[in-house]
Amino acid sequence: MTHPSLYASAHLFVAAARVLLHQHKTPPTLEDICRLLGFSGEQGGIVGRRLAAVGAIEMVDSPYGMRIFVREHLRIEELPKEDLPDRLSEEVQRFQSAQKERASKVESMRAEQKKKKQDLFAEMEKKLKAEIEKKTSG
Repeated sequence: MTHPSLYASAHLFVAAARVLLHQHKTPPTLEDICRLLGFSGEQGGIVGRRLAAVGAIEMVDSPYGMRIFVREHLRIEELPKEDLPDRLSEEVQRFQSAQKERASKVESMRAEQKKKKQDLFAEMEKKLKAEIEKKTSG
């Protein structure tokens, strides 16, 4: 599933805030909006901060979570219609590939250590057998 652009996400975010305000008669929390839209907390936070930056919403921190108030919904139109290349997903992919590379290096090091250990035990066993042969024949 592709993620909607910031512009589309912003419209969804404001609509969800209004629906939840209507249903519960209290300003929704960021978590409520994310749950309704199926957004991750990070994605909801990004959209919320961007909307707050342009003045479309106000985010008020309360003891019961971040409350969202819709202020100037027309400011959403100031957001770009198309997203710039998604740098976050690129960074995540780079991080995941680096993690896979590290895991393969660790696995190869473990295999190398295991082989060294086997070789060491084989050498010790060989010397021990030679010592036993030397004592029994001597």
